[in-house]
Amino acid sequence: MGGKFGANLQGYAIYQNIELTLPSGKVDRHLNKLFGLALPVGTTHGFKSKAAELYLPTYEALLEKLRGGSLLHADETKIGVRGNDEFVWVFACLDTVAYVYTESRESEWLQDFLKGFKGVLVCDFYAGYDAIKCPKQRCLIHLLRDLNDDLCKHPYDNSMRRLGNAFGGLVRPMVETVDRHGLKSRFLRKHQSAVTRFYRNLSGTCAGTDLASKWKDRFEREREELFTFLRFDGVPWNNNNAEHAVKAFAVLRGVIDGVTSRNGLKDYLVLLSISETCKYQELDFLDFLRSGEKDIDKFQGTNTRAFKHKPTDHESPT
Repeated sequence: MGGKFGANLQGYAIYQNIELTLPSGKVDRHLNKLFGLALPVGTTHGFKSKAAELYLPTYEALLEKLRGGSLLHADETKIGVRGNDEFVWVFACLDTVAYVYTESRESEWLQDFLKGFKGVLVCDFYAGYDAIKCPKQRCLIHLLRDLNDDLCKHPYDNSMRRLGNAFGGLVRPMVETVDRHGLKSRFLRKHQSAVTRFYRNLSGTCAGTDLASKWKDRFEREREELFTFLRFDGVPWNNNNAEHAVKAFAVLRGVIDGVTSRNGLKDYLVLLSISETCKYQELDFLDFLRSGEKDIDKFQGTNTRAFKHKPTDHESPT
């Protein structure tokens, strides 16, 4: 990062704006007070824009790494941009995160973005993921939440209670196996016979109520994408990794929601992608900015100031 101000000052400003989520105007005032400067309003915003342009190849390399991997978590969330509801998509694996902006939730662009992806896509039940031609693991936590919500709303529906108990009894031993042995298919594949038995019983059971019939149809419709994690090593049964990354963006969204422009949002996403990837790889974002390095993997090889940060790989349903 060149220009009138040195890399240390610019990196410190960006670190406060992106990782500490301080508004850029507040960062300007903080720098002026701390260092006795007379920075005009908008200085940190300018630092951010220049840094986003500088690190754009770094960001694009993160996207390529994610698309070329064997496992990809995906999720999306809304943000206000000058009065419009627009969207940010998050893509993550165990050591890399990247955020992508789109004007709407329409998903046609996903087919081009993930064209050629050969791994397993872990996602929620948004229909936009349906067209992606790869194995998918739908988030079972989302499914269990929906199921529990309907059970709570209809406590006297005996058909629903039987269906909920049967599905809970199916999933619970799988989660216990994950807790005991990790995400290893040689331990998990034994549960495939229980899946077959659940669906055989499901097909031979009268749904009873309209709600139970709806859930029976949903289980049958989504069967092929509910238990993919039993067949692949390292594939979780939930989308916690993407949701963890969404929370990181949500904190920043609290600062920029409604006030940033589209270009400004894109700049934020470039730098937030790098900041979160540094966390996932136990690297210090400020040290990376100050290093002058553009390649996170190369920086990791020379870094001596690491800290512990691990996203949750799985959790048990309550």
